[in-house]
Amino acid sequence: MAFMSEVTRILEAIGDGDPQATAELLPLVYNELRKLAAQRLTQEKPGQTLEATALVHEAYLRLLGPAGCERGWNSRGHFFAAAAEAMRRILVEQARRKKRLRHGGGGHRIDLDSQLCISDDVDDTLLAVSDALERLATEEPQAAEVVKLRYFAGLTIEDTAAAMNISVRTVNRHWTYARAWLYQQLG
Repeated sequence: MAFMSEVTRILEAIGDGDPQATAELLPLVYNELRKLAAQRLTQEKPGQTLEATALVHEAYLRLLGPAGCERGWNSRGHFFAAAAEAMRRILVEQARRKKRLRHGGGGHRIDLDSQLCISDDVDDTLLAVSDALERLATEEPQAAEVVKLRYFAGLTIEDTAAAMNISVRTVNRHWTYARAWLYQQLG
């Protein structure tokens, strides 16, 4: 509990423009962000060049942005939701970059030991899920936010409810709807 209140205190200080608070935040949240990144990267295809450490650092830089940038996280859950969204965007950008022809989008990797092609299915799936999630966000923004928090941030139903400041029952309803909607869109 002390950890959560300390993170909340630092986030409030960052929101108030305290430059030293930014330096205090990373050591406190680094391990949780690293777990989140590692969990997300386990869902990526073999041969992923981005490591959890690099993903955490890139997401952290995007979250804090340039000095003087307006930052407003109202809670620890809100901060981690923003971190999960930043990681999702980084992975989607990387998948799109890899698909471009000049970055080898037309080629296939070959494992020299086994002579097997590594599939690009995971990149395709990530892009399809991201596109579908953007469409869902236009129709049902809260359901899309629940998916981001549950799928990309790995939050539980209860943590998602706390982060979004809604009831557990509402999260369950949005989660059920979003999964069915995404299944229909991706199936």
